[in-house]
Amino acid sequence: MQEANQPQGVVASAGDSRADASLGRHQGEGDIRKDYFIERDGYRYAGTHLIVDLYGAERLDDLELMEQTLRAAVAAADATLLHIHLHHFTPNGGISGVAVLAESHISVHTWPERHFAAFDIFMCGKAEPERAIPVLEQAFTPREVCVKELLRGKVTIDDDDLFS
Repeated sequence: MQEANQPQGVVASAGDSRADASLGRHQGEGDIRKDYFIERDGYRYAGTHLIVDLYGAERLDDLELMEQTLRAAVAAADATLLHIHLHHFTPNGGISGVAVLAESHISVHTWPERHFAAFDIFMCGKAEPERAIPVLEQAFTPREVCVKELLRGKVTIDDDDLFS
C-alpha cells in the first residue's frame, strides 16, 4: 500500500506475491520499496520490451477493435490496465495510442494504407508480454510478424550492486 509520505511507486512488504521481482533498498524504517526487476539466468533487468511489427495487417483503422485488442492483450499478458488513450487520424484512418499499465505500457501506431502496424510492448514484474502477440495476430491477421526483444536495464546479478 502506498504511504502518504513515500515517493511515487509501489511500496510492498517482503512477503509480496511477486516472487520473481527483486527487493530494492529500504526506503524508510519498516518499509521496503519493491522495484519489480526480474531475475533470470544470472541477469537482473527492469523488464522485457518487445518491438512488434505487423506487415500485411487488416482492420488497422478500426478504433473499437484496437481498444478491444489492447484490453485483451493486457489480460493475456497478465498485466494491470490503468488507462487507454487512442487517437484516430483522418483522412487515412491511422491510429496512435497507448495502454498505460501498472507494469509499463503497450503503444501502437498504424498505417492502414500500408497495412502496417508498430507495437511496443514493455512490461516488468511477473507480466508475460510475449503472450500479447497472439492476440494482436488474431485481431489484425498480418501476413508477417517481426518481433525484437530488448531486456531493459540488463546487468549481471553480480554487477548489479555497482549500479544501485
